Amino acid sequence: MKDKRKTRLTLGALLLVLGCMVALTAASVPLYRLFCAATGYNGTTQRAESAPTQQVADRLITVRFDATTSPELPWDFRPEVGSVQVHPGETKTVAYYAHNRSNQTLVGTATFNVTPNQAGLYFDKLQCFCFTRQVLAPGQTEHLTVTFFVDPDIVADAEAKDIDTITLSYTMFRAKDQDAPGPTAAVSSPASTIR
Repeated sequence: MKDKRKTRLTLGALLLVLGCMVALTAASVPLYRLFCAATGYNGTTQRAESAPTQQVADRLITVRFDATTSPELPWDFRPEVGSVQVHPGETKTVAYYAHNRSNQTLVGTATFNVTPNQAGLYFDKLQCFCFTRQVLAPGQTEHLTVTFFVDPDIVADAEAKDIDTITLSYTMFRAKDQDAPGPTAAVSSPASTIR
C-alpha cells in the first residue's frame, strides 16, 4: 500500500514538474521580450509615451542610422539621412525611404536594435514604423518615420555616460502573412523628416 502511494506521489510530482516546464517554455519568448525591454539588453530600445521636459545642453550624441532588407523582400529600404546630433532629452524625427520594386503589393515588417548595447536602455522611441505592418503597392514609395530621444539619464550611468555615438539599425522583412490587413505607420514628406 505504501509503495503504491509513494509511486502515485512520485508520478504526480513528475507531472507537476513537466507541466511547469511546458508553461515556462511557452512563456519564455514573452518573458525574454519583457526582460530586454526593461533592461535594454542586446540593444533593445525603449518605448516612451512622452518626451522629457529637460535637455542636457552641454552634451551632444551622434545618432547614426542603418538599414538592411531581407533578400525575400524586393524593396529598396534606407535611411534618408546618415546621422543626426542630439542633446540628451531632445526629440528628433527622421525618415527611412521604402520603395516596392516588385509588381505586386507586399507587406513588410521591421526589426530594430541599437549599438552599443548599453545605449538601448536610454534610446526611447515615441513613434516608430517598426511597430506596424508596412503595405506597399507595386512601385509605391513611402517615407517611414521614427521619432526618438536619448534619455538624459544616460549622463549619470557610469557604463553609458561616455557613449557619444549610437547606431539605430533596422532590418525590413517580408511579413509572413501577406494577406492579413493591418495598419501602416504614419508617413511624412521628406521636407519634414528632421526636426
